[in-house]
Amino acid sequence: MIKVLVPFDFSQTANYALNFATGLSSNYPNIEVTVLHVIETPVATGMGTMGGGLESIPEFENQIFFMELVEARKKQLKKIEESYTEEAFKVKTKMILGSVFKGISEYINDQDPDLIVMGSKGASGLEEVIVGSNTEKVVRNAKCPVITIKAETEVSKMKKVVFASDFRDSSDEIANRIKRIQSVFDAQFYFVVVNTPGNFETTRESMNRIRAFAQKHRFENIKAEVYNSLSEESGIIEFADDVDADLIAMTTHGRTGLLHLITGSIAEDVVNHSKRPVWTYKTK
Repeated sequence: MIKVLVPFDFSQTANYALNFATGLSSNYPNIEVTVLHVIETPVATGMGTMGGGLESIPEFENQIFFMELVEARKKQLKKIEESYTEEAFKVKTKMILGSVFKGISEYINDQDPDLIVMGSKGASGLEEVIVGSNTEKVVRNAKCPVITIKAETEVSKMKKVVFASDFRDSSDEIANRIKRIQSVFDAQFYFVVVNTPGNFETTRESMNRIRAFAQKHRFENIKAEVYNSLSEESGIIEFADDVDADLIAMTTHGRTGLLHLITGSIAEDVVNHSKRPVWTYKTK
């Protein structure tokens, strides 16, 4: 059984993610999809603290609204389950209360899914710098691969995949993960190194590392490329645009805290700004 988790907030992008996850059944008939919805628990403080003369909303009204929301979500989740009862694969739903990111993280730790598929609107400006999105946080912390989806995406049409890396890490784990994507989508793979002014090297050096990685792990149907750009993030997105890729694949170191604020994450930036689906996997 291959366990796929779809964090679900009833948005359009969440529906895109669910459609993509269930579409994987064409390659994996024994798939099990869990639709996880987290409801934020209400805060006792009223709106009066926001200023502007607004009166505080009584706590009991918040509680009534919250209870009605919980019941409405239960019915919506049951409807999702029932819509897949005739399928060969299994779809189940779960609702939990609390912080969205904490709830998703705890479920991941408890259930250990094989793959997470999430809808993403991306983040920009102040939100990206200070807070980031729940999708971005999951990409940074999840132990399993994460695919982020921003538009309706058919699994059967995933035929071009860009794997962006510096190819200095030649671990078997990463190679096996990439081979799994290749087998699932039966896709043409582009192995690309992005060359930037601040981290320049010759094309020969980059191509030698790509070829060494491919040969060591016996990859087939691979195109090796070196792409010049002003930054790694923009280079990855631009190269994917140029070859009209269906998916971008990357690894991330999952940095958190102060180190993350200082260095940032190329993978998270690509997830935020790419219009294409992005597969990420956190390495140690």
